[in-house]
Amino acid sequence: MRRLCALAGVLCAILTVSSAAADEYPSRPIKWVVAYPAGGTTDILARLIGQWLSEHLGQQIIIENRPGAGNNIGTEAVINAPPDGYTVLLVNPANGINTSLYKKLNFNFVRDVAPVAGITRVPNVMEINPDIPAKTVQEFIDYAKAHPGKINMASSGNGTSVHLSGELFKMMTGVNLQHVPYRGAAPALTDLISGQVQLMFDNMPSSIEHIRAGKLRALAVTTAVRSPALPDVPTVAETVPGYEASAWFGMGAPKGTPPEIINKLNAEINAALADPNIQARLADLGGTVMAGTPADFGKVIADETEKWSKVVNAVGVSVE
Repeated sequence: MRRLCALAGVLCAILTVSSAAADEYPSRPIKWVVAYPAGGTTDILARLIGQWLSEHLGQQIIIENRPGAGNNIGTEAVINAPPDGYTVLLVNPANGINTSLYKKLNFNFVRDVAPVAGITRVPNVMEINPDIPAKTVQEFIDYAKAHPGKINMASSGNGTSVHLSGELFKMMTGVNLQHVPYRGAAPALTDLISGQVQLMFDNMPSSIEHIRAGKLRALAVTTAVRSPALPDVPTVAETVPGYEASAWFGMGAPKGTPPEIINKLNAEINAALADPNIQARLADLGGTVMAGTPADFGKVIADETEKWSKVVNAVGVSVE
């Protein structure tokens, strides 16, 4: 009986400390790691939601760009960080794709991350430099087949949804494109606009203003239905039946982060996503709100990891 009472006392003390820590959280700035350079979709979303969190949590959200190794450097840094809620990750499609794309990783993302909240899902957009003489997906396919191996397809890095969307297109159409990976969307877009590369399947938020300004030509969006942000742009599937891809983004934390802290971050992110101004900004970027519980976002991560593993295996791509 004494042992049971002692054990109950210890558990009560732990719960009290945990609850107190959550009540006091955050007591200092939070570092939100973006595993890509500034200017891409992940960076845009982190700064948008980070500003809300800074205002409503009473502590600054510091966006730290840590690009490299196809998203893995920044991801590993967060996974190995103390699980105290002061280092979090902008989770993106590469986190699901890299599980099967990379032969050797020092972590298992599904196992080692604590899902916090989904933020948004966006189409990728098939876009070309305007110097390419194609106005439709079919015209591009015809042009690419007439110039096999001559068209450079940029991506924001190996294993990104940008990369795999292009590989899926190649597989389903039989075109021969040369993949050119960059360390993020921003440098890839610079070369696409200048004509150093000719094609990209970019996440819509980082490209949409360039499309609206006429610097890039959008041929199609990669989702199953057209995007309200670019209503006159058809889907790839209207020309290539069965084609579908999209990008999803959210927040993750190191495994072992107290659930009280995860739930607090989740509640604030969901509050941000319910704000009309945030919703309008996400819609303008071509995104739809995800929201939901940490478990909901965990299911998205697991489902997308399984989906893209099938594409990676079917295409036969891998990275050491």
